[in-house]
Amino acid sequence: MVTTAPRDDLAGPDDPVGLLRPRIQQALDTFLDGQRDLLGEASPQTLPLIDAAAAFLSGGKRLRPTFCYWGWRAADGDPADDALVTIGAALELFQASALVHDDLIDASDTRRGLPSVHRRFATLHRDSGWQGDPDAFGAAAAILLGDMLLAWSAELFDLAAVDGVRLRSARAVFDRMRTEVGGGQYLDMLEQVSGAGAPSGQADRARTVIRYKSARYSVEHPLVIGGALAGASSPQLASYHRFGAALGEAFQLRDDVLGVFGDPAQTGKPTGDDLREGKRTLLIAYALERATASQAALVAARLGDPSLDLDGVTALREVLVGTGALDRVETLVTQLVADARSALDAADVTDDGRKALSQLIELTTERTH
Repeated sequence: MVTTAPRDDLAGPDDPVGLLRPRIQQALDTFLDGQRDLLGEASPQTLPLIDAAAAFLSGGKRLRPTFCYWGWRAADGDPADDALVTIGAALELFQASALVHDDLIDASDTRRGLPSVHRRFATLHRDSGWQGDPDAFGAAAAILLGDMLLAWSAELFDLAAVDGVRLRSARAVFDRMRTEVGGGQYLDMLEQVSGAGAPSGQADRARTVIRYKSARYSVEHPLVIGGALAGASSPQLASYHRFGAALGEAFQLRDDVLGVFGDPAQTGKPTGDDLREGKRTLLIAYALERATASQAALVAARLGDPSLDLDGVTALREVLVGTGALDRVETLVTQLVADARSALDAADVTDDGRKALSQLIELTTERTH
């Protein structure tokens, strides 16, 4: 695809992703080649870890690097600065770490249409005829690789060629983001084991999980990191927080809807996988607030059933539609998008930044169900 951005720019307002995807992929490949050499010195038997990381990091939307780049550009950062490629690659390493661990926690079989990391290593164990439990080996390997990816994200972040004061300011946001995601993941786990009682408060707790596990690190923090790297003013960063908080939550709510009603070809996960995993999303919270006794009983019996078949998925979908939960989430998404647009309208940003961020609202919240 031919980008509409000027030749030397990483992206332009008419093509917000532009050259970011291939450039970030190149940066990731180069970084992983260095780690391959390092691990290979210890033993060639460690190299399946690098192979798994490379497969996991191949492709993807590059959403977080894109918001980081436009946080930079909207604060008048240099459109062609390679430092944003390095920072974007670091954000991708962190996301990969979070997803590897998340898939293990949720016992997910696939990610982006491929076997999840713990399943990949369990298969390696079986195919190799090794002793012991293949699934335990796969889980251990996924923990190790997720930890490596987390460490690598910080290592690569610190390699960015940015003024030291600005890099430290951005790094503080990056560090906070990584801690918040861990806390949000724990809250998500806690809700699945303790949130099955009375529906009171479930919606508020679900939105807290959304904010800390996903929304802030998907949009808000990458945007602020980009702004901090560019030396954005306090009022500019405040507007980034307002915009990113609203859009990040809208994006995650859209993802939750697609996790139940979406096309597996687009989501990369089997139909209804979020229901099998028992995720206590806002959809579920809203449904239980208005469910009849029989509807609530169906949710209690089927949500979190790993053997849930298509009929079970259909039955749960009918509850989500019949209780008005789907419509309520869609209404909230619409309101959050309006809040994001209002924050963007009031923000002191470059014209290119405003146009690109407006387009990114559409790209991250469009309905595909």
